[in-house]
Amino acid sequence: MDLKTYTHADAQDVRSLLLDIHDEVYADEPDPFHSRERFPYYVDLWSGHEGWLCVAGREDWGPVEYAYGSRFKPGGWWKGADRTRDVRGRICALSELMVVSRWQGTGRAQQIHDALIRSVEVDFVTLLVDSTHPRVQALYEKWGYEKRDEARPSDDSPLYAVVVRTLRKS
Repeated sequence: MDLKTYTHADAQDVRSLLLDIHDEVYADEPDPFHSRERFPYYVDLWSGHEGWLCVAGREDWGPVEYAYGSRFKPGGWWKGADRTRDVRGRICALSELMVVSRWQGTGRAQQIHDALIRSVEVDFVTLLVDSTHPRVQALYEKWGYEKRDEARPSDDSPLYAVVVRTLRKS
């Protein structure tokens, strides 16, 4: 698989790729929170951060996956959650990680995750996991994440587990 890293400067060039993979991953999802009409807002919000990074993977036949995120500004954290006292320093918020269904369960998710994490110089990585997906949360825990809180960032969003992985003690 070929991996390519994108930055804030590349956001408009990679936007349609992100939306297309999102559409494929959520094709059978009836919840409007995951709709094509809503998702561009989040792509634009995150990719608008100067420190935004995205790693996308391709096979010969086309796009397979991506992960993106950005460092929180000092003091920043997930809306609707409290940051624990021991999570201080440089923190990367991994906002999205998507793998098309054909490649799910093949180790691609961890590969793209690790590629993104290697691209940032941080002490902690955090992400939100939909609480109705305990197998996904268990996978992140296997990768070294620990549940620290729960959050509902918007009125119509799912309840998320806030998970954190320590990379370096600050």
